[in-house]
Amino acid sequence: MLFNSFHFLVFFPAVTLVYFLIPGKIRYLWLLAASYYFYMSWNAAYALLIAGSTVITWLSGLLLGKYQDTGERNVRVRKLIVAASFLVNLGILGFFKYFDFALGNINAVLGWFGRQTLEKPFSVVLPVGISFYTFQALSYTVDVYRKDLEPEGNLLKYALFVSFFPQLVAGPIERSKNLLLQIQRMDRASIRQLFDYGRIAGGLQLMLWGYFQKMVIADRIAILVNTVFDEWYFYGSVELALAAAAFSIQIYCDFASYSTIAAGAAKVLGVSLMENFDTPYFARSIRDFWRRWHISLSTWLKDYLYIPLGGNRCGRLRRHMNLMVTFLVSGLWHGASWHFVVWGGLHGVFQIAGAETRELRKRLYEKTHTKTDSFSFRFGQSAVTFMLAAFAWIFFRAESLTQACGYIQRMLTRPNIWALSDGTIYRLGLDHTEMHIFFWSALVLFAVSIVKYKRRERLDRFLEKQCAWFRWLTVTGLFAVIFLFGIYGPGYDAGQFIYFQF
Repeated sequence: MLFNSFHFLVFFPAVTLVYFLIPGKIRYLWLLAASYYFYMSWNAAYALLIAGSTVITWLSGLLLGKYQDTGERNVRVRKLIVAASFLVNLGILGFFKYFDFALGNINAVLGWFGRQTLEKPFSVVLPVGISFYTFQALSYTVDVYRKDLEPEGNLLKYALFVSFFPQLVAGPIERSKNLLLQIQRMDRASIRQLFDYGRIAGGLQLMLWGYFQKMVIADRIAILVNTVFDEWYFYGSVELALAAAAFSIQIYCDFASYSTIAAGAAKVLGVSLMENFDTPYFARSIRDFWRRWHISLSTWLKDYLYIPLGGNRCGRLRRHMNLMVTFLVSGLWHGASWHFVVWGGLHGVFQIAGAETRELRKRLYEKTHTKTDSFSFRFGQSAVTFMLAAFAWIFFRAESLTQACGYIQRMLTRPNIWALSDGTIYRLGLDHTEMHIFFWSALVLFAVSIVKYKRRERLDRFLEKQCAWFRWLTVTGLFAVIFLFGIYGPGYDAGQFIYFQF
């Protein structure tokens, strides 16, 4: 069930209305049933996987709670419990997500040595959202192991934490210390607290903003991106560079829109989700970019991989190795293909290069009397960061590593500056009218991003402080633009979110 489908537009109001009216003691049961229905609308059989992951990590938490003493035997047992939880959950994730990838690489090696390749014994279909809910469930195991959280004794409340439908299939990857604690208090909310007009209005405003990002911007610019990437070998430098920049905008609006709709839907229900994006293209370095992009994943990898590896508490070489491992894992988490691994590795290389040249750049700025606090300098840093991110996105968007390398080679060796003025850019899937709609929509996105960057406020909080007429004008305008200019996909079928494939 897609957020931008008519199915969801019926499902969500119905779930919310019943949630508000039923007794507090069974609210979490209703949301759990709704969450499983939401997930089973893709493939009912895969509900067994999320249920299995839920039971395994829940039992792990209970066992960890029984061995809390600091004796040597208990310490060993606790480590074995965590290892078993990770082994089973990552084993399931690995089988469904990386089986074909592993088999393909084994066959490639066998082919190099002239050996007979292995036949694929069966077809494996990737369950939607498996990477997200697996990481979310495993974070609970680690939090209980570290004694940051008491084990949850109610299996069904814990099951809702793993399967909470607004953020189930594409994040944010929630932490038990945030979402689970809210679920535990869910039955205490009074009817008056549930029917809070300001909270509900703010949640709906967030959802509306997410739909604008997805249906007006992301799905529209996707037409241009798909046109160029599908037949990249026909185009020159201008079209290829334009498509890379356009994909940078597409993937941000596509992914951020899901997180925004999820946050809005959860807010309507009285649940607060973590912030997943914070104006990433205003970042002044790749390191800063990852503080702002997919925050729930980057902090998960930092807390549960980078820091356990040693983080930055070790020597320079080891620190850089820890960073590279983290970003290579990030790339592999996004997709079972080498072009995703290279994408992650590039971000690791960018960060290491930035760290290694920091002192050199500092001395250069001092000698050249560069005003590092000026707008022009900060703008230049953001522009360079965007170009580096856009370059790396080519590997992310490409179908293979070979295609990505060919795309980049052609982009760098087929200059055609005249394409900027001869109307070529209006023959890439979007005509003049469609390009103008995208341009003005992107300006709206930029204005909202500026407000967030400067005031550190999300759109719902910003609107809450404005006059009633301004709020209603904004909401009415967004609704009208979505209704008139939204892209609904071929035959008015809802376009799928990019991150569903991960």
